Amino acid sequence: MPNKNITRLVVGPIETNCWIYPLDEKNAAVIDPGDEEALIISALNELKLNLTYILLTHGHFDHIMAVPHLVNAFDSKRPQIAIHRLDSEYLGPEAYKAHEKSLKAAMGSVFLEKLKVPMPQADCLLEEGDKIGNLTVLSLPGHTQGSAAFWDKDEGVLFTGDTLFEGAYGRTDLPGGNEKQIYESLRRLFAMDENIKVYPGHGEITGIGKEKRSLKI
Repeated sequence: MPNKNITRLVVGPIETNCWIYPLDEKNAAVIDPGDEEALIISALNELKLNLTYILLTHGHFDHIMAVPHLVNAFDSKRPQIAIHRLDSEYLGPEAYKAHEKSLKAAMGSVFLEKLKVPMPQADCLLEEGDKIGNLTVLSLPGHTQGSAAFWDKDEGVLFTGDTLFEGAYGRTDLPGGNEKQIYESLRRLFAMDENIKVYPGHGEITGIGKEKRSLKI
């Protein structure tokens, strides 16, 4: 069982899991702040944690919409934004074009005015094996080309974004998706310690062993 107090906030129109992960007694990473920045800020204040990193498992709108608002809220001590290099198009001045493309593919239209708020650029473009505190970056293409997980080996916890859910895995029919790649990424995860707890981008907490037996990829 993990020793850290991991906080789950369910945010936005697609009920995205936003995770607050303490890095030490004073600092935390927020993983996938998909919306509802006021809720996220309130939780950080209640926990008495400084926002040090904003970590993104991938760039889709439902995992990223609160990013500019969090950055503005913590402007005096700006958190570092980190995303895999291959999903960097979802941040920065041209980000709306990437979001427009993926939203049209997913829903047939772009309806989220909030995405028109300028996205800040990433401070850290992540690669396989990079370290952020105790978290190690795992590159897991398939849902998007830049999909990644954040793994704390010592705590036995893994934040999988939209690569792996309870009883399911991420869709591959959106821009950057690839079914063969996501199967390879899932096989990689299922080769890990079966006792690792999985904190997904949507739905309930699960485990590597349980999903390995359930999905049989």
